[in-house]
Amino acid sequence: MNIRRISAVLLAALTLPFVAACGSSGSDGDQATSSTEVTFWSFLKGSDAVAEAFNKSHPGITVTFETQAGGAEYYTKLSNAVSSGDVPDVAVAEYIRLPEIVSLEGAEDLSELSGDVVADNFPEATRELVELGGRTWGVPRDAAPMLYLYRKDFFDQHGLEVPKTWAEYEALAEKVKAIDKKKYAGMYLTADSNMFSALSWQAGASWFDTEDDSWQVGINDEPTKRVAEYWQRLVRNDLVAPFPSFTDELYRSVQQGDLVGYVCASWCAGGLQATVPDQKGKWAVAELPSWDGQPTSAMWGGSSFIVPKGAENAEAAAEFIEWITTDPEGIAAWYADGTSSMYPADPELVPVAKDGFVTDYFGGQDIFAVDSASYDSVRSGWAWGPTMAATDQVFAGDLGKVVDGSAELADITDDAQRATVEAMRGRGLDVTE
Repeated sequence: MNIRRISAVLLAALTLPFVAACGSSGSDGDQATSSTEVTFWSFLKGSDAVAEAFNKSHPGITVTFETQAGGAEYYTKLSNAVSSGDVPDVAVAEYIRLPEIVSLEGAEDLSELSGDVVADNFPEATRELVELGGRTWGVPRDAAPMLYLYRKDFFDQHGLEVPKTWAEYEALAEKVKAIDKKKYAGMYLTADSNMFSALSWQAGASWFDTEDDSWQVGINDEPTKRVAEYWQRLVRNDLVAPFPSFTDELYRSVQQGDLVGYVCASWCAGGLQATVPDQKGKWAVAELPSWDGQPTSAMWGGSSFIVPKGAENAEAAAEFIEWITTDPEGIAAWYADGTSSMYPADPELVPVAKDGFVTDYFGGQDIFAVDSASYDSVRSGWAWGPTMAATDQVFAGDLGKVVDGSAELADITDDAQRATVEAMRGRGLDVTE
C-alpha cells in the first residue's frame, strides 16, 4: 500500500481554489501577530490542565479552553463552525477523522507553520496519518497501541495464562466461563466500530488503498471477514460480554469482578484506574494476541491537533500545538492528575509519560514498556478513508444485531462496504472495489 499515493488522491478531491488558499487566513503575518487570544476545542481528558499550564509559561498568548462532547456530535459542531466562519483556533482531530476534515476543506494547511515540527519529532507511521498530499494538516498528540487488560489476581488464582494467539484467547474465554458463568475474559462493543476496525487492521486488512488515481475500498476483505467470523463465534457462544461502548454498564461489570479481561488500547489503562480506583494492584496489561503468535498490533484511537479553516490566529495556535505535543513540559501537563495513560506519539517523550503516571494500580508494572512493544509491532500500511462517518454509521447501527442474532458480522462488513463506496462516489470520488 502506498500511503503517499493515497494522500495524493485524497488531496485531489479538494478544489483548486481551496488548495491555493490553504493557510491564507491563518498564516497572514499581520493578522496572526496582532492577536494573543487562542480558543481551544477538545474533548480529551486533561486539556484544561494543559491550557492552564501553557498560559502560565507563555504570558504573551492566552489560551481559552472550551470543553467539547466528543463523538460524532463534536465533528458536526466543528463542521458547522467552519461553515459559519466562527471557528476555534485549535481543535482536536482523531486520526480516523482527519482525512474527512481535510477533504471537506475544514483545516488549514500547516506545512509552513508545523511541517518541520512533524518531520523532526514523529515516526513515519504516525506522520503518514497527518501528512496528506505532501502537506501537513495536523500535529500528532498520541498513539494508541492495542493491549489486553486483565485481572492478574484472578488469572493467578486460577492458573490462567495470558493468551499469545487468538486461538488461545478463545480457549481462555471458555475456561473463564467454566470457572464462573457470570465472568468474561473479553467484551464485544455493540455501538462502537473502533474495536472492530482496529482488530481488522491488526489482522492485515486494507480498507482503503489507491491505484491509478482511484480509491480502492475493501472493508469486507478477507482479513476483515476472518475477524468478523471469529468474533461472531465468540458472541454466539456467550464468551464475550456485550456493551454499547465504555459505559457505566461496562465499568459496573468490572467493579463487580465479572469482566476480568478485555481488549483495548494504551489510553484504557488510565480510564480503568480513574473509574474503578478500588481495584488497585489487581490489574495488569499485556500485548495483544495475534493470529500466528508473533507480536502484531494496531492502533485503536489516537489524535492530532489542527487549526480549523478560517482560524484568525494560526501562528499563536501553532505555537500552542507544538508545546502540547513536543515539549516535555507540555507533555507532562497531560499527566497532571496522575491517571492518564496517554502514549505520546513522539517515542522520545515516553519517559515523561512514565514520570507522570502512578503505577500502583497495575502493581508497579511498567505499562509504558508494554505500550512501546505494542507500538513497535503496529502493522504498517493502514490508511483511513475520506468518508469514515458513513462507514461508522453502518457499524454503529448494526453491531448490536449480532448479539440478538438478527445479523451476521460478516454481512455487516458487506453493508459497510456498500455504504462507504456510495458515500465516496456521492462526493465525486473515483472508486473501485
